[in-house]
Amino acid sequence: MTAKRVAQLVIETEPGTATVEVRGTGDWTLEGIAVLEPRLAVLAWPSTGALRIDAAAISALDTAGAWLLHRTMHALTQQGRQVFIVGLRPEHNTLLQLVAAHAPTMERPAASRVGLLAGVGRQVWRHLLDLRGMLAFIGESAVTFLRTLAQPRRIRWRTILYNLQTAGFEALPITGLLSFLMGVVIAYQGADQLQRFGANIFIADLVGLAMLRELSPLLTAIIVAGRSGSAYAAQIGTMKVTEEIDALRTIGVGPQELLVLPKILALMIALPLLTVYADVAGVLGGMLMARSKLDVGFDAFLERLGDAISLSSYLTGVAKAPVFAAIIALVGCYQGFQAGGSADSVGRQTTVSVVQSIFLVIVADALFSVVFNWLHL
Repeated sequence: MTAKRVAQLVIETEPGTATVEVRGTGDWTLEGIAVLEPRLAVLAWPSTGALRIDAAAISALDTAGAWLLHRTMHALTQQGRQVFIVGLRPEHNTLLQLVAAHAPTMERPAASRVGLLAGVGRQVWRHLLDLRGMLAFIGESAVTFLRTLAQPRRIRWRTILYNLQTAGFEALPITGLLSFLMGVVIAYQGADQLQRFGANIFIADLVGLAMLRELSPLLTAIIVAGRSGSAYAAQIGTMKVTEEIDALRTIGVGPQELLVLPKILALMIALPLLTVYADVAGVLGGMLMARSKLDVGFDAFLERLGDAISLSSYLTGVAKAPVFAAIIALVGCYQGFQAGGSADSVGRQTTVSVVQSIFLVIVADALFSVVFNWLHL
């Protein structure tokens, strides 16, 4: 490309006239405007007078050049200047009009500032719509479960066993390790306080009640929410993005029956078992720390543990697990179905599923504590 074909815009002011002549020359193409575009950003335009753009010397014009020309004219018009163009070839004029017609979709208007009260109202309304969708999803899942109970042959045992393996058996290592460490931490923190009063043996009460009644079901639910709940949301969200959900409906297979119900049933079986396993691991960690820190033997620890922990205290911890499992599975599957048409949406809904699951599990645990206290359990 020679120098004379590079796009240029020359400002020529004629004395005694109110009109400023702007002459465009060269090739206004993707290559030709490479030098011109940065110059336009710092070009000093006359502060007064109408602007007439003479485009007769523009030898070539493509979409990039037409967009730059339209953008320049539009910016000057927004400043209150009168701008008009002359001498443009018919084919160039047609392209410029086409670009101008699509400019509203190419330019994104600045978002209007939302007031505090309006912002709060929008957030509340969005959460109410999300709650309504969640309740509808729970109702649809309940209807599918009742329909399946009426026709047991529709239960997909292989899918349930697969989810039981991934959500239950494969979660044993991380659940056992964290529960063991939690028991160690509780015993270690309580040891110094109990030693002051010579009540070393009551370390069994502290570890037993804390782990069996509260921490084991809650900790296990949080682990499963981050591990399995997120996997449910990601799996269903990916299937929706790739239109596999629509394909299932097309061939007459209900997504609730195939994807949601087996996950709920498997998790409601796996989480109580994981909770019992976490109880054992947590108590074992507390026993080891009591032996090393307080010189409380295993036999004495277990004997005191049997006196301190009643059957009702143990069952209240285990009874929470199925409820936590239903919350985690329902939230994970629901958020998966809310994914849009992109991978970014899948990641976003997966994050939302984990946050909502953990929040609702903690809320449910608080409600359990209130109810059990009211029932004197």
